[in-house]
Amino acid sequence: VQLQASGGGLVLAGGSLRLSCAASGRIFGINDMGWYRQAPGKQRELVALIIGGGGTNYVDSVKGRFTISRDNAKNTVYLQMNSLKPEDTAVYYCNAFILSSSGRGNYWGQGTLVTVSS
Repeated sequence: VQLQASGGGLVLAGGSLRLSCAASGRIFGINDMGWYRQAPGKQRELVALIIGGGGTNYVDSVKGRFTISRDNAKNTVYLQMNSLKPEDTAVYYCNAFILSSSGRGNYWGQGTLVTVSS
């Protein structure tokens, strides 16, 4: 099983980006999917989570600006980021709890860099 993240880049403050993360492999089902971020010198934090049933949760700092969604047919999770701020600058990682031919496991994507300039 692999998670492949994409969509990061450089954007001006107030702009938008959409991150994508696709899971591949012999996947039988995916439970929770989420996005984390790690800024320089800081610990990795959970940004947004979407459970198998579609419920979502966000860190307070992104509520109203970010939206997490998933396409179960494509085993893909998205993060739409609007009204970006310089403090959103970080490496963003996707995460998923997956049932596959290898059993149950917690998987991470490779990270995609988001840079917001003021």
